[in-house]
Amino acid sequence: MGKSGGRPTDGSDMTGAECMEVYLEWLNSPKFGDVTRAEPESIKGDEKEIEDRFYKDLEFGTGGMRGLIGAGTNRMNVHTVRRVTKGLADYMVGKDAGSPGKGVVIAYDSRRLSDAFSLEAALVLCECGIRAYLFDSLRPTPELSFAVRRLGAAAGVVVTASHNPKEYNGYKVYGDDGAQLSLEASEEVSRCIGAAGRYGDIRAMDRGEAEKAGLLTVVGPELDDAYMGMLKALRINPEVSEGAGGALGIAYTPLHGAGNVPVRRILRETGYAGVRVVASQEAPDPDFPTVATPNPEERSSFAEAVAMADKEGIDLIIATDPDCDRLGLAVRDLSGGFVTLTGNQTGCMLAEYILSSRRERGDMPAKPFIVKTMVTTEMARAIADRHGVGLVEVLTGFKFIGERIKEMDEDSDWSFLFGFEESYGYLAGTSVRDKDAVVTAMLVAEMAAHYAKRGMTVYEGLQGMYRSYGHFLEGVSSYSLKGREGSERIGRCMDALRARGLGPFGATGVAFGRDYLTGTVAHSDGRLEGTGLPSANALYYGTDAGGWLCVRPSGTEPKIKLYFGVSAPERADAEASLARLKSDVLSVVEPLLGL
Repeated sequence: MGKSGGRPTDGSDMTGAECMEVYLEWLNSPKFGDVTRAEPESIKGDEKEIEDRFYKDLEFGTGGMRGLIGAGTNRMNVHTVRRVTKGLADYMVGKDAGSPGKGVVIAYDSRRLSDAFSLEAALVLCECGIRAYLFDSLRPTPELSFAVRRLGAAAGVVVTASHNPKEYNGYKVYGDDGAQLSLEASEEVSRCIGAAGRYGDIRAMDRGEAEKAGLLTVVGPELDDAYMGMLKALRINPEVSEGAGGALGIAYTPLHGAGNVPVRRILRETGYAGVRVVASQEAPDPDFPTVATPNPEERSSFAEAVAMADKEGIDLIIATDPDCDRLGLAVRDLSGGFVTLTGNQTGCMLAEYILSSRRERGDMPAKPFIVKTMVTTEMARAIADRHGVGLVEVLTGFKFIGERIKEMDEDSDWSFLFGFEESYGYLAGTSVRDKDAVVTAMLVAEMAAHYAKRGMTVYEGLQGMYRSYGHFLEGVSSYSLKGREGSERIGRCMDALRARGLGPFGATGVAFGRDYLTGTVAHSDGRLEGTGLPSANALYYGTDAGGWLCVRPSGTEPKIKLYFGVSAPERADAEASLARLKSDVLSVVEPLLGL
């Protein structure tokens, strides 16, 4: 079995002997340099660690590439970044002869080695004759999406691991429309990476030579100004921010990431003078020293912001993740304490605010639509129905929302108003094609000012929605299973669930099941139909009681997630239904995972 770049040419994982062969090359070859060889030296004799680092190439999937930072083919390092960039360059040249002149825009966040990886990617592109636009310092991921469209680039790259722990970094690729690559394009890039050559053999141009040749361009404030101008045009009721917004107190934490400058700037320039940043989390820091993980989905990440808000009498807290594409909220409840909102709650509140405001003003477009992912709350459907707006459901991943914007808003006569996913990603407007925490912060502040003008808090607004629409509750259970063994256990679990068909989960009966891998929907009465969506390794079930669940492995790490959703007129009934559903499902799935 031959190997290309350290991996068998048939795409399979390597055997123990093959792992050792590649490990020894990284340990001994001068091509990898003293710094890269130091880590392999430190794990001599540790066969399990050697296997984990070298049994496969770090996978380039639909979300790009993400992994632990370190030496090895299954890690994020200079050589894996160079190789994936060479694959991207080959893909671009093969797809469009005009790509080199259009170039690639590159951005990065505050993570360890993000700036170094970004420069390496730029210089590999330059070596391939492709122009690279490199931001002069860290920027939010949505600005990268905006810049690709603004500059007419052929592609974009952002070096980030989003909200993963500090030990991780990653590499995301965007197409010329500013959206993450489609499934088909990702697969083609992956094939090009596999044919890119051996680790250690891929060259990067000298920076001075690249600049002299006009291949490397540093991007600065001019893109920031254009991005801010675009965001301001997306305000729903500008008079609200210019009036009640001035008295609104907001605590903001960028969680040591890229959001500090753009989020504070857009809030300041749209009339929110009462923004206070959490000083201990203001500066970019790859160690994220004040949080266990820089994830606005986790209540613990709000601890320092809550302390500051209590001290200063602030009722609204906004948090963004390291690359500033996800946003979390904490608001005071009726008892005066803070509660964190879920991504579903924040998304539904924004959808209700945007749609109701457009309808009240009489400027709803002729064919409006909003988008949600398949694991996002069904409350979004109820909101869309009430306001006479179309709702489009897509696979998990914001790239699919971006695709629908292009298909329906850009290439048809529909008008996109809002899109969101349960994992704290939201988007308004069409100039960015990925989730955008900067525009979301602006809209959240405007929504809060809107409620304040009516003598209400955000929390009271949420309770009003529940009274109007019913109580929709969701839950998530996540399992991380490390290494090759973990990936295999997840695979066996998915195979076993598919073999069960529409079998019940404990006492929970199944009315229908969608297998997105095969693109089929099976009903309990025997009917079969298509999903109408691209292929994805996910299973979705509708229950006899009107609830739903979805089982979905991660595409970038050995993790599997289970999503649950129920609704009821009263909260207590919804809570009881959700608890029963989770218990019944986990009683089946956990044994299949070997837990």
